[in-house]
Amino acid sequence: MRKIKLKFTAIALMAIVITLLSQESLAYYSTFGRATNVVTSGNISFEIHERTDQGTEFPEEGVYIMPGDIVSKQVSIENICTHPFYIRVKILYGVNSEVLTSEDCFALNINREDWTEHDGWFYYNGIVNPGETTPLVFSEVEIVGEKVDNSYLGKTLTLTVSADAVQSENNPASAPWEASGWPKEEEGM
Repeated sequence: MRKIKLKFTAIALMAIVITLLSQESLAYYSTFGRATNVVTSGNISFEIHERTDQGTEFPEEGVYIMPGDIVSKQVSIENICTHPFYIRVKILYGVNSEVLTSEDCFALNINREDWTEHDGWFYYNGIVNPGETTPLVFSEVEIVGEKVDNSYLGKTLTLTVSADAVQSENNPASAPWEASGWPKEEEGM
């Protein structure tokens, strides 16, 4: 009986040791950690510059025009953030809230050496680095004389420059319009 008690005690001790070892092992393998990582995305900011050939800001109230006039309006985009980006520009034409095509009233001298037209947008052919300003998109607007007749008398012709930018970091593209992340066009643009 003493042998059975001793065997039973030995088995019980072994069971306790195995249980303790497995508990420690179980605790080791079931331990988990949690890390909270804060990721902040960068902001892309740019400024559209509209100047005259005199270096002054293009008048906010516009200019008085006559058919055949050539108006100095030099448009460029400045990167005012800390990230490089791709940029595209859309030029919208109108008269008293009515959308026009460029041929209706305006002729622009688009800088096609540095800007490429694709799907109704003009894409800058490079990357705009922080602090840089693009070459001019265009520098003058001609009021197409034979198209602007007396029916436009007293009306306001508008030429609006709209721009979008997407990051170029980690966004490789063989052409700017192939970059990921361009926003979808809004109605009327």
